Amino acid sequence: MIDGARIIVTGAAGGIGAALAAELITRGASVVLADLSASVTETAQRLASDHPAASDGDGPRAHAWIGDAASVAGIGELVSFADGRLGGVDMYFANAGVIGPAMLGDSDADWDAIIDVNLRAHVRAAQLLIPRWQEAGSGYFVATSSAAGLLTQIGSAAYSVTKHASLGFAEWLSVTYRDEGLRASVVCPMGVNTNLLDSAAGDGGAQRAVTQAGSVLEPAEVAAVVVDAVEREEFLILPHPEVLEMYRMKGSDYDRWLRGMSRYQSRLNEQ
Repeated sequence: MIDGARIIVTGAAGGIGAALAAELITRGASVVLADLSASVTETAQRLASDHPAASDGDGPRAHAWIGDAASVAGIGELVSFADGRLGGVDMYFANAGVIGPAMLGDSDADWDAIIDVNLRAHVRAAQLLIPRWQEAGSGYFVATSSAAGLLTQIGSAAYSVTKHASLGFAEWLSVTYRDEGLRASVVCPMGVNTNLLDSAAGDGGAQRAVTQAGSVLEPAEVAAVVVDAVEREEFLILPHPEVLEMYRMKGSDYDRWLRGMSRYQSRLNEQ
């Protein structure tokens, strides 16, 4: 499935996105790495150098695109770029994400920004890609959500809400288009050693809630788990397997889980 695939990965300048691109290229894919940061060019150049094309007639295996993969115009430009460089798009990894405001946020603008990146970017990409995948009879959409999308995120309503929403959207894609040969997966990690985790340091409770809940994985570890699961066409991808037990506990007694999380939040605040 991965070998020979033409893939877009957003949020690919570093962190999980760069690690996903590296893992996908190692397994034979050609990848467009998309990011707002110009440093994505260096990441793509390094991957292209590490993984040269299979023959002189092939182009490079990694390409950089700099722009806003959350806007309608940006996604259109990104897909057109991939069409030109790769000849099409077989898989789309909607990986870009932001931590957003602490607690309830201060304004609609706070919420608009995180909703655009963590949710609307997924919807807008799917609106563009699903029709062409339906015509082809195949296509794969992979959304990076979070354990917060199954559980919650102490200290940030916006992050919790948008990650729940991104998971719900991927679930809907899976249900709706499975019979047409299309697939969807969602990635729900806890702590990963990335700039996103570092950016949560401004709200110590939010960061501690992640780092104390389980191990902090390296991006390459997460990428290997994700690509293995995509090869098996698994929907729910859990780099931290313990999240499944937490989710089961939540579902088995929701009120008890809520009380326990409230007590946990109080302990974090005391720290």
